[in-house]
Amino acid sequence: MPGPRDVLRTIRDELQQVFLERTELIDGALVALVAAQHVLVIGPPGTAKSMLADEICRRIAGAQYFQWLLTRFTTPEELFGAVSLKALEQDDYRRLTTHKLPEAHIAFLDEVFKASSSILNTILTLINERRFHNGREVVNVPLLTLFAASNELPEDDELLALHDRFLLRFVVDYVSEDFRFLKLLQARPPATRTTLSLAELQVTRAEAEALAVPASVLRAITDIRRELGRKNIVASDRRYAQAVGVLRARAYLAGRDYVSDEDLPFLEHVLWRDPAERPQVRDTIRELLCGYEDEVRILLFQSRELRDYALREWDSSELRTRAAVEAHTKIRNILGKVDAILAQARSGGRPVERVEALKHEILQIQQEMLGRL
Repeated sequence: MPGPRDVLRTIRDELQQVFLERTELIDGALVALVAAQHVLVIGPPGTAKSMLADEICRRIAGAQYFQWLLTRFTTPEELFGAVSLKALEQDDYRRLTTHKLPEAHIAFLDEVFKASSSILNTILTLINERRFHNGREVVNVPLLTLFAASNELPEDDELLALHDRFLLRFVVDYVSEDFRFLKLLQARPPATRTTLSLAELQVTRAEAEALAVPASVLRAITDIRRELGRKNIVASDRRYAQAVGVLRARAYLAGRDYVSDEDLPFLEHVLWRDPAERPQVRDTIRELLCGYEDEVRILLFQSRELRDYALREWDSSELRTRAAVEAHTKIRNILGKVDAILAQARSGGRPVERVEALKHEILQIQQEMLGRL
């Protein structure tokens, strides 16, 4: 019988068959479920944002779903329930929350940044503390993950606090590839759904929380923070601390027993404030994780060029030997640079297996040049 992690991975595979060009968003939604975080999706109408939230709720057996489109005129009653007249008779301002947001496990709020101040404060308490102030009582809410959508980012300062509480942020657009669009037109609702019980979801959360985070990964997060700060992309300490939980959930979903460098690129969806910053965040993470590997790859290309230069047709054996000596000398210098890069990568706790393989090819080229002497 498959365990909760296997069931979760099966759900991911099934969702990817239904929601085309949404791989990262699907992973983000499931990671948010496991990490007890919330998701913000920026994109135009008709990009299956609410459909994905609803479908995920259907995959959690026994979960209640709530969805609402917010406008400037949305009232608290629409989200949190009408005031109980019976309770008012006893001077208790209590709401009837049946089938409303306070009783939902999965919720989707469209155009979330159009919320009024009275709604905003209550939503913040719900998503931060999982609590709802109802009359004389403060009740715990079963909210697992709140999905929010908007066509634009907030500009008012009072909305920035809400924006900051969505740890995972994604930008979506319409399906771009024709063959996937054709598949979308032919799509049918799934005949069966793999489901996960609420109890099994709690097991996944506990198992993910127990995953180890190596010191090298923590150093890499520190390096990412420093480099992004130099580009004036600043995230709060809270966001970085919570990002560790996201990485654990990402590693768990990927089937690993510990967080690795392979999970760090997922921070692209955590560290940007404005969509325009996404490419910079992505490039910074890649440069820190793979920059040294790219450097060695460039040095390998240079070694190949030197080999081709030495192996060309020469007018005399003297010229051929001179070319081989020149190529060998330069390749030796290249190997010195590779060794320096390897030492720096090892001191930073970075994986060096691929770089070692590149170095091995350069060594083979060097041996080939020695054979020409």
